Amino acid sequence: MHTRIVGVDAVDAIVEVLGEGGPVALPTETVYGLAAPAGDPHAVRRIFEVKGRPADNPLIVHAADAPTAFELVRDVPRYARRLAVAFWPGPLTLVLPSAVDWPWVQADHPTLAVRVPGPAWLRTVLRRSGPLAAPSANRSGGPSPTTAEHCRQDLDGRIPLIVDGGACPGGMESTVVDCTGAEPVILRPGPVTAEDVRRASAAGTEGATPSDAPPTGNHEPSPVASPGTRHPHYRPRARVVLVEDGGAVDCDDCMVIAPHPGPDAAYPRSYRSLEELGHHLYAWLREADALGAATIYVERVPEAGLGVALMNRLRKAAGEE
Repeated sequence: MHTRIVGVDAVDAIVEVLGEGGPVALPTETVYGLAAPAGDPHAVRRIFEVKGRPADNPLIVHAADAPTAFELVRDVPRYARRLAVAFWPGPLTLVLPSAVDWPWVQADHPTLAVRVPGPAWLRTVLRRSGPLAAPSANRSGGPSPTTAEHCRQDLDGRIPLIVDGGACPGGMESTVVDCTGAEPVILRPGPVTAEDVRRASAAGTEGATPSDAPPTGNHEPSPVASPGTRHPHYRPRARVVLVEDGGAVDCDDCMVIAPHPGPDAAYPRSYRSLEELGHHLYAWLREADALGAATIYVERVPEAGLGVALMNRLRKAAGEE
């Protein structure tokens, strides 16, 4: 199969390929996704085949707007609607009881994960194509792609189309929140932090019952409800080792990712903020493999705010969870 690469302005071509079943690799504000029409079982099964994704791992469905997303689910609590108002379009996925019978997307679970992505051009595509199922556009288990070149490296010759929108601004997958109970529960931490979820879900609830103004926090991921939590993820070929002080690492064939890498690191990669680390992390993990680094040493970050999501990804990359 020949894989074409087009820009984000090629909306007609993108919609045409999706109408034929795709799948299409396309950029979002988080990472590149591998998209196909969510209601087409044959197209969605092709996603699983291309990625080598385990069949019991559900997918996130992307919709053009909140009303369309909420048509796909039921029993939506008020706090979930408040979260949608606060963070859609954006990097937040809500898990709710499904109103559609799409076992090929749901992996035979009763819930459906939905979100409204940020890029305006992508929402234009979604208005024309209908909801799209879209996990990350890489071979399962490895670091997620944040550029079209990453997608090409993993999927060239396996899919008909890659949409090149440059580097994804966020660089990390969406936050996934379980909204099936009285309280929102974070299943996968991401750019929308626990503090963000708590503040938005409780907004405007003066005089409300506890179920209307729930507390929230980070909880152990539920493999049943959440995409992307059950199987190994984010692992490069190089060994990832988490350290307390990247500046103290001395090695001649390794990459060191830290605010201030030591002078003897063969491939030092520095960052000035957690947002910058999140933007570059997957690209650096892939780069280490391309450079032939045997080990990637990454300095641990404080587990607060965005640091919770970063440490979640780093521990998985290191095989610690």
